[in-house]
Amino acid sequence: MKNYISLFALLTLFLLVGCSDLEEEPVGILSPDGLFQTPEDLQLAINGAIGVMASETHWGRKASLPIMLRGDMVSIGDQGTPQRRKDVDAFQMADDNGMITVFWGTTYQIIAACNEAIVGAEGLSGFSEERVNTVKAQAHFLRAWAYYLLVRLYGEIPYIDRPVSGSDGSASIEKSSVDEIYENIIADLQFAKTWLPNVQSTRALPSKASASGYLASVYLTRNNYQEAYNEAKSIIDNEGTYQLNLEQDYQNLFVADLTGNLQEPLWNLDFNSFTNFNNGNDFHAALTGIRANERGNIGGGWSVAVPTINVYNRWDGRDYRKAVSLDTTGVFNGVEEPFIRFPDFDSRNIASAYVAKYTRFPGETASGNGRASARNYAMMRYAEVLLIAAEALNEISPGSGEAASYVNRVRQRARNGNGADITSPFPEDIAAGMSQDEFRDMVLEERKWELSFEFKRWFDIKRRQLGPEVFGSMGLEPQPNFDPDRDYLFPLPGDELQRNPNLLPQNSGY
Repeated sequence: MKNYISLFALLTLFLLVGCSDLEEEPVGILSPDGLFQTPEDLQLAINGAIGVMASETHWGRKASLPIMLRGDMVSIGDQGTPQRRKDVDAFQMADDNGMITVFWGTTYQIIAACNEAIVGAEGLSGFSEERVNTVKAQAHFLRAWAYYLLVRLYGEIPYIDRPVSGSDGSASIEKSSVDEIYENIIADLQFAKTWLPNVQSTRALPSKASASGYLASVYLTRNNYQEAYNEAKSIIDNEGTYQLNLEQDYQNLFVADLTGNLQEPLWNLDFNSFTNFNNGNDFHAALTGIRANERGNIGGGWSVAVPTINVYNRWDGRDYRKAVSLDTTGVFNGVEEPFIRFPDFDSRNIASAYVAKYTRFPGETASGNGRASARNYAMMRYAEVLLIAAEALNEISPGSGEAASYVNRVRQRARNGNGADITSPFPEDIAAGMSQDEFRDMVLEERKWELSFEFKRWFDIKRRQLGPEVFGSMGLEPQPNFDPDRDYLFPLPGDELQRNPNLLPQNSGY
């Protein structure tokens, strides 16, 4: 998938052709007549959409960082970082906050490219249905993913499933209901599940398991527990067919040189730009790294998204995942130092353990602080599927031994550490027969640690309405500004509302 980023510039031109005034017309307007002649042409647009995802203006920073900050496991380290980041973390966002206005547009770029490929596929002739739909299904999957991101963050948004032609067409765009958006997301994922292959040549392309995994996640978010369980169980029952398994060593999931060849990811986002430009740059290592840290020879980090000290204090030290996920020491002037001394070597650091998942083994990079990396990010991995099955089954049939067994598979990997013969008794297996409430709390805690700093926690907080609890005085990150009547949604970008009054009203409280 090394051609994704090289196609980013092409896709940007492709999406913006014909726009005479980029400030006035939304991204995504084009005229595709005659553009698609073969299924390979469809793949070009799809690859370009993925290239947009793997850019600084989307998952490289603008979309991913606010999602991480919005959760309860990280806060702002360097207080000199731009105010817009601090406002996201402290639930003080305005509708002109640059953390939310940029990736709105790039997400609709992704959607626009998918729409072009889907409509373009309808005009192809001389090719078998299977050949066309196997490629077209990727566009349905990516469009579903993009809308699933937007609807969870913003609520009611425009649902656009065809190319928009001209400023007159864009001016008529209106918001769709959340229910309608989810119906379309599910339809897209069902189409993708039908036509995608069991296994792709690279996990940077979605497979049948990818579609089924996201269907399980969508159904879980919608509290449709039976369907969530059914989709997750179908993956578990076919893990051999889909070539899925838990990676033996949890650390390997975050070693950039290994991530492209693991069997745990259902779908990867491949960062592979080796330029000093933002196209394709991955900023996660920089944003989470320790200032002035000499370990890794990447120039340290920026101390922006840093775990609260409560995360370190409340995470049981017997859990191997804690050692993998957190850096408790850094190297300064050639000497290893504990985190309590991090501020002594750069005042922008804080005295807390830092995120290690993106900085410890960053692989080949082309610019400072680990940016422009070759890392593959598992957007969903098999451990999450097991935990979805467990959570959903508990809502259907409390006390189930089957649900406990899925959690125990995840815990066994954590117990085994790096696969050595010596194992830790922690985290211990759970037994069948827990009450529904106890199991629900336990599995959410398991997700918190297993998927720590992987951009999942905020969505768990939102779907389970945990804000008052986790941001209260006893939470990992007390946030007195949190307002449950406002803060489960981001504000719709103010500039979009000015351009198109059809998108009003603004989300409540903004």
